Parts: sequence; structure tokens; C-alpha cells
Amino acid sequence: MAKKTKKQQEALKLVDRTKQYDIKEALTLVKENAKANFDETVEAAFRLGVDPKKADQQIRGAMVLPHGTGKTQTVLVFAKGDKAKEAEAAGADYVGEQDLINKINQGWFDFDVIVATPDMMAEVGKLGRVLGPKGLMPNPKTGTVTFDVEKAVKEIKAGKVEYRVDRQSNVHVPIGKASFELDQLMENFHALASTLMKVKPQSSKGIYVRNAAVTSTMGPGVKVDPSTFAAK
Repeated sequence: MAKKTKKQQEALKLVDRTKQYDIKEALTLVKENAKANFDETVEAAFRLGVDPKKADQQIRGAMVLPHGTGKTQTVLVFAKGDKAKEAEAAGADYVGEQDLINKINQGWFDFDVIVATPDMMAEVGKLGRVLGPKGLMPNPKTGTVTFDVEKAVKEIKAGKVEYRVDRQSNVHVPIGKASFELDQLMENFHALASTLMKVKPQSSKGIYVRNAAVTSTMGPGVKVDPSTFAAK
């Protein structure tokens, strides 16, 4: 186990690891403890009452945070003809067809998100072996396989994030930077929580949001009381 730095040890003293805070208190602590020499990313984590092994409980989707993530995403679009021009006009960083597929096969990954038109998926699908493990494969559920490339690119640039439940029923999503105003982080958190509530599977029984926490890149995790936001 890695030894904690002096700053991390001091931060841990300020957080009661046995307490569940309301979201305002929790994010205040996260901001106060983000003392790295870079603008730390703030992340929200939720433990959900779902069984990812069941097809109807595999929660996955995307949403646009009200205040973005604080990071400008580099977008690659696989499209041709007019749709390629539409992607370029919308602000895509890279647009192409087989030329970009060849570059990726040669180990090029200078992008964060891929958008593809449906008619390109037969070729893009062949990249599953290299894109899949990196979580970069376009998917209709997250709006990255679409003919509306203008909307897709603009939403990603505006702060669109993907959420997906993992094998342990957890969802981890960045909600901004430590430099954000407290109100901005709170609004982003509530928007994410509200989205997760809306996609609750009908087959999910019992408590849906089991646990929640917020943290910064180098800071300690701060538990959040689900009752302070689950009903919002």
C-alpha cells in the first residue's frame, strides 16, 4: 500500500470517515482538501442497488453537466460526406474514415471520445479489440453512434459525461474541478444524481442508492448522506 503524503495525512484528519455528510458539507471538505499543485478533478461515486449481471440492470448512459467538467474533450468523428463536414463545423478535432482507423491500429490515441455515424460502424467495429479495453468504443446508449453528429460533438464539448455501472454495482463520474465554485459542483452533482434516479431499473428492489461519496484526485473520499439528495 502506498504511503500517504503529509498533505494526505492532514486531510484525513479533517474528514470523519464514519460520518455521512450532506452534499454541501461534503463538497466543501473536498475543495478544502484539494491541495495538489494542479487543479484536481472532483469525482462522485455511487453504490447502487442493482445486479449488473442482469441485462435489464446494466445502467449506462450519458448526460451533459450544467457546468461541464472543466476539461475540454478531444473529439474524433468517423463520418463521410456531408456528415464529415457537419462534424468539422461543430468543432470536432479529428474527422475521417479509413485514414483514422489505420492510425488507431498503429497505436494512435490522441483523443478522448469517439463519435461515429451508423454507416461507419461496420468498419469502426473492427477496432473493438483496441478501443473496447480503453472504453472508447462508440455506443448508441451514450449518443456516440448517431447521424446527428453536430449535436453529439457540441454536447461533448459542453461537458457531456458517461456513466456506467461496474461489476461491483458502482458508478464513478467526474463532476468538475476543485477550482469550481461550490454551487457549480453542487449543481453538477445533483444533475448526475437526478439522472441516475431517473434510470433506476424497474426490476431493482430495495434501497437503490446504497452509498455515495465525493473526492478529489489526491484528496480523501467524503461520504454523502443519500437522503439529502436521493429525493431531489
